[in-house]
Amino acid sequence: MKHNKRAIRIVIIDDHPVVREGLRGMLASQPDFEVVGDAADGRSGHRLIDELQPDVALLDLRMPVLDGVGLLEAIQSQTLPTRVLVLTTYDNDTDIVRAIQAGATGYLLKDTPREELFRAVRATARGETMLTPAVATRLLNYVRTPAAEQLSEREIEVLSLVATGNSNRQVGRQLHISEATVKTHLLHIYGKLGVNDRTSAVTVALERKILAIE
Repeated sequence: MKHNKRAIRIVIIDDHPVVREGLRGMLASQPDFEVVGDAADGRSGHRLIDELQPDVALLDLRMPVLDGVGLLEAIQSQTLPTRVLVLTTYDNDTDIVRAIQAGATGYLLKDTPREELFRAVRATARGETMLTPAVATRLLNYVRTPAAEQLSEREIEVLSLVATGNSNRQVGRQLHISEATVKTHLLHIYGKLGVNDRTSAVTVALERKILAIE
């Protein structure tokens, strides 16, 4: 094994073995990188980071046992020196914002070109924020446009009724609109909130104080 004192020490935390192996092979091509370990879930990853204290952790978000955000919060609470670069397939607003708030230094998508990944690892090791352009755009839009302004009054009415347990049919009946129209409103709401289902939409709306359930 090559021991370079200036090498950036990296751990890979992802629940897909093929992804871990692929990243290992890719990173090994760079003389200033040293992959010192990998883990398949957040809890094992936490133990690894605690033990090895690498410079950079490459981290997926959706993992068993402890997810990426939970791991980020654990790293922050212990003030471990490891900086985290999220590498995931998920680019909705909720995931991005939660990861950044929990302490991620960077956020890349798994379709990122290898040279860009290498640059991001080096930047993360220096403490510089690296975001995939699409992620940066979504983050800026999220910050600049409060979601409450994005949702129309009708969309907020629909979501309020969904939040109190009404089905699409019941929402339509109460608002005197068709079930199909309710579904259309929900699809627009999902797009604006960056989520994929009604439970997540309600959760995000409550977090952002768009809704308040008595």
